[in-house]
Amino acid sequence: MTQPLALVFYEKLMPGSQLVNRLQDLNYRVLAVNDLASLPACVRSEMPMLVLADLESGGNTVCHAIAGLKADAAIQHIPILAFAAESATELMAAAQKAGATIVVSDATIANYLPQLLNQALQMD
Repeated sequence: MTQPLALVFYEKLMPGSQLVNRLQDLNYRVLAVNDLASLPACVRSEMPMLVLADLESGGNTVCHAIAGLKADAAIQHIPILAFAAESATELMAAAQKAGATIVVSDATIANYLPQLLNQALQMD
């Protein structure tokens, strides 16, 4: 059985590495991307099932990257689950506006990852 691929962008060790481990526990293959500049090319070449992005690893630059992914006809169908600290409300709103499928807090993604994955995959 082929494992679905989840591409995870993060620079901060926490919650990034925890998220990678949780995804692997849920039988996802995980490709971690730590360089925002390589994210679009990586998504195009790997065609993951979904992208998870830590907004606080790059702030509005991550939101611009999300908008770029959603503007690319070849990959715009790939769901993007973005997350940030609960206090980063402006950043979370910017990610939603940029086209992220789901935007949640770090605590929410840690506690409800399986449900969020299902929801993100059903939305697109």
